[in-house]
Amino acid sequence: MSTMNAIEIHEFGGANVLAVREIPKPSADSSHVLVKVEAAGVNFIDVYQRTGLYKNPLPFVPGMEGAGTVEAIGESVEGFAPGDRVAWCMTTGAYAEYAKVPTRVLVKVPDAISLDIAAAALLQGLTAHYLVRSSFELKAGHTALIHAAAGGVGLLLVQMAKALGAFVIATTSTEEKAALVREAGADHTILYSSQDFLEATRTLTGGTGVDVVYDSVGASTFTRSLRCLKPRGMMVTFGQSSGPIEPFSPLRLAEYGSLFLTRPNLAHYLRDRQETDWRAGELFASIEQGKLHVRVDSTYALSEAGKAQTALESRGTAGKLLIHPGRI
Repeated sequence: MSTMNAIEIHEFGGANVLAVREIPKPSADSSHVLVKVEAAGVNFIDVYQRTGLYKNPLPFVPGMEGAGTVEAIGESVEGFAPGDRVAWCMTTGAYAEYAKVPTRVLVKVPDAISLDIAAAALLQGLTAHYLVRSSFELKAGHTALIHAAAGGVGLLLVQMAKALGAFVIATTSTEEKAALVREAGADHTILYSSQDFLEATRTLTGGTGVDVVYDSVGASTFTRSLRCLKPRGMMVTFGQSSGPIEPFSPLRLAEYGSLFLTRPNLAHYLRDRQETDWRAGELFASIEQGKLHVRVDSTYALSEAGKAQTALESRGTAGKLLIHPGRI
């Protein structure tokens, strides 16, 4: 039996549970392809699965995003062939030398885009795409507040929002990160470490508030983010890097201005092949045309997966973190 190196989680817990193990190499089947993994993206959903906040059956190989080259295809697979450069997200298994990937989540990577950039862009890029195109359809004249704007999703969100003509207010922690966010196109940056973002947002909007808040932070920002909205504004909470939001009464939405609240999930915005190809196609086209810049913060060897997730949790990074499974 052929084997491979992979991170395999046998118990939920801290970063120390991310151990390299030699496990059986998977094979393609009727609806899957076998991919030699070049790069795996590191995302907060990986952390949530590692800790057990999102529970997967144990043991499992983490990693919800990757890019590489097709090595073999199942007998019923159509549209993909050995040698294709591909990327995927929303299925586990990327923290490994090889991954068995269902074709429903697989997309081809244009020749002009490196596999590192594909792995860095796909999950967070598709997330940013559905946030600005579907959860709340941003248009010219809208004002958006984007939290954690120097993170992987945040930097892409800022760029996409500006491309659609929105006025962007962005929060981040340091002046160094704020410079990156301004470079991405933000109209104003707020350093939440030294400024009250609610007061600053209200001042910047003349007391009116914003049309939409995109919030991946969760517990520490949720209530004040609601207060940043104008009447009938939309709160889009799509992550919880500071912890889960406490239960609250929907009556507060009425009290704060008949607000709308949504807690979306990327899987529900990739319902079929057509929707996946539409979002990925627009994402890759923007990268190819130089309209969207994907920033890779750091790369790690497979054995450094715990270090990579710890760096992500620290919220001290700016841009994407990648694991190269071929480096042990």
